Amino acid sequence: MDIVGGNFLLGIAKVLDLALTIYLYIIIARAIISWVSPSPYNPIVQFLYRVTEPVLTYARRIIPPIGGTLDLSPLIVIAVIYFLKAFLVSSLLELAQRI
Repeated sequence: MDIVGGNFLLGIAKVLDLALTIYLYIIIARAIISWVSPSPYNPIVQFLYRVTEPVLTYARRIIPPIGGTLDLSPLIVIAVIYFLKAFLVSSLLELAQRI
């Protein structure tokens, strides 16, 4: 039973790591696209905004845009993603190895 529990935690850790990595790239793509003023009707742009806006809105509540134009919310989200990867994923991996 211990092997099953360890492998289950290992699987959760790896899936979480992959999901966080994918979301990190989506946040980066959203930030880069925001520099060029893309068409809001483009399906890729709509997807990026739909997937990232709830998290970025929450981050903007913590640190609002500086001077009304400089939005640091993507940096906050990226920092949180790196923290989750370093703390949560690493902890799950270590726990899975100990079981």
